[in-house]
Amino acid sequence: MSASFCIVIPAYNEAATIEAVIDQALAQTQSVIVVNDASDDTTAECVRKTRATLLEHPQNAGKAQALLTGFQYALEQGYERVITLDGDGQHDPANIPLLNQAFDRFPEHFVIAARLTNRENAPRARQIANKIADFWVSWAAGKPIADSQSGFRLYPASLLRQLDYDHKGPSGFVFESEVLINAAQKGYDLVFVPIASHYPETRRASHFRPGFDISHITLMVAGKLVRKGFFLPGLVKSLCKRPNVYEPSK
Repeated sequence: MSASFCIVIPAYNEAATIEAVIDQALAQTQSVIVVNDASDDTTAECVRKTRATLLEHPQNAGKAQALLTGFQYALEQGYERVITLDGDGQHDPANIPLLNQAFDRFPEHFVIAARLTNRENAPRARQIANKIADFWVSWAAGKPIADSQSGFRLYPASLLRQLDYDHKGPSGFVFESEVLINAAQKGYDLVFVPIASHYPETRRASHFRPGFDISHITLMVAGKLVRKGFFLPGLVKSLCKRPNVYEPSK
């Protein structure tokens, strides 16, 4: 049996999908935590119909802060690993055992569910933006990263205890990219679990804005690279090595 884990779901205006996501998540563990980031729809009411734990922000603080709120609660409860899911239904909780298996095989690794199957299903603009982000984040991390924008992840509690972020902006995409870089700098290796791309018709429009968010990710990475003298060894490693992909059959 896998070690103690919980699921954290940041939610903002997810009324159309959140109950189904929670029900599927509860099939994996009874420890499901939803952080409602001051939604202006009925997200909170939907969560209250389920057995999930509901944490609420009085004001919208952005996905990054919603994740941090969930992380802090999970650490206080003593969970050894925290799995994050988006609330719009694009992540299939049935894949959670694969993330736990990868962590069991590679202890204390940062596990990412990477959308490596059917990537053509993603909107074209999103595909291009993700490739750009993967390049920059891999360079700064000094490791090849297969899907830097996936929010479906397994965070070791030991890594979460070292996070010292205080993000107040509305975008969580910069935060999630920066976590990958900082985890690598702290000595954590990354392992990627292949999953299929999934974009339910009922989900709300993506909060990801390709031009805006990629620009901010690039600026964040550029700042880190400048401070490290452009970190050319990191560029070489990111281009010459292959991502550590977990294959259950191996």
